Amino acid sequence: IGVSRLTEVLIGLELCAGNKPSGLDHAQGGVLSNSASLVSDLNYTWQVVDRVLPGQIKALFSPQHGYYADAQANMIETEHGWHRQLEIPIYSLYSETRCPTKEMSEQLDWFVIDLQDVGTRVYTFIWTMLECMRHCASEGISVLVLDRPNPLGGCVVEGPILDPGYRSFVGGWDIPMRHGLTIGELAKLFQLEERMDLDLHVVSMNGWETACSWAKTGRRWVPPSPNLPTLDSVLLYPGQVLLEGTNISEGRGTTLPFELIGAPFVNSESLSEALNQIGDESFRVLPTRFRPTFDKWAAEDCGGVSIHIKNAEEFRSFSFTLQALKEIQKTCAEFRWNDPPYEYENHRMPIDILFGDHRLREQIGSVEIEMLAQVRLLAKWHERIEDILIYRGAGRCVKL
Repeated sequence: IGVSRLTEVLIGLELCAGNKPSGLDHAQGGVLSNSASLVSDLNYTWQVVDRVLPGQIKALFSPQHGYYADAQANMIETEHGWHRQLEIPIYSLYSETRCPTKEMSEQLDWFVIDLQDVGTRVYTFIWTMLECMRHCASEGISVLVLDRPNPLGGCVVEGPILDPGYRSFVGGWDIPMRHGLTIGELAKLFQLEERMDLDLHVVSMNGWETACSWAKTGRRWVPPSPNLPTLDSVLLYPGQVLLEGTNISEGRGTTLPFELIGAPFVNSESLSEALNQIGDESFRVLPTRFRPTFDKWAAEDCGGVSIHIKNAEEFRSFSFTLQALKEIQKTCAEFRWNDPPYEYENHRMPIDILFGDHRLREQIGSVEIEMLAQVRLLAKWHERIEDILIYRGAGRCVKL
């Protein structure tokens, strides 16, 4: 299986295909990936690694949503499986365990991580990576992270830095909501700040620039999970994911997840008018009605808006959603913050672990929305990431 250069950006997996990593001869390993882990000619990670290291993969591992990215969210676990071509197990790390066990890794000398992240703190793939890094450190297993583009780019940071008291499986380390890093850079940050005794290697990309949107890479977008089917849904996700902590639908159960917002008690016209009057030219909303087939308000007629991004570089999803929530909370008596459980958290409010602390839930009606939208201690964040940045360019992680 070859790797054709169909794009200007070469990801870590493609570079490994052309230049076998040293020190892996005769060693045995595992691969954490899913159905979005592809090279440009649409071969899977396991196919490329098996060609470079024939017969050396002894186990595959999958993150949330399953190996084929078909399972829905929020504690919908996936079972372990069997890979018929390689005749090896597929271990689900979103099951009774979210970390490899000793039994799963007893044959492994190395561990490859190749996941398509979406640049948002609450996307659990990066926390599965962190759990695997911790396990490999404890077991003396080398880790090879194959880097991929951040589809949101590397020039914009949004949302507060997670308060350490609100860590969970949707926020395992203290980073902003829209963090501006690649998965390889995050791996370096986790190792550095946790002082992890780990043999970590990051295979960086060639040709990726921090100001480069996914569309500009020329690569196909293959959904890493069921509800991020389009690049617009990915761009909306850092803000719209907050709706998971409310009784407002974020469009799950429709063909436009995260591109719709609403509930049976929302007045489409008044919400649309209020949001369009903000004066932000990067988006426009239209009044609409929709009927989810599952999740919140399944089979019920919902009023709401559809969100249309006019300028992706200027659009700020986090700020947009805060504005929408403030308007809905002000005008809809039926609005509610959801109660736990949520993503294995049984006590703290879902919105608190999503936002990163309690401020949104307690202060949205009285605090200026712009204050909540800013990154807390932004200068300190820049200092923290200075030593782990792989890709440098004008405007790297500086814009709000």
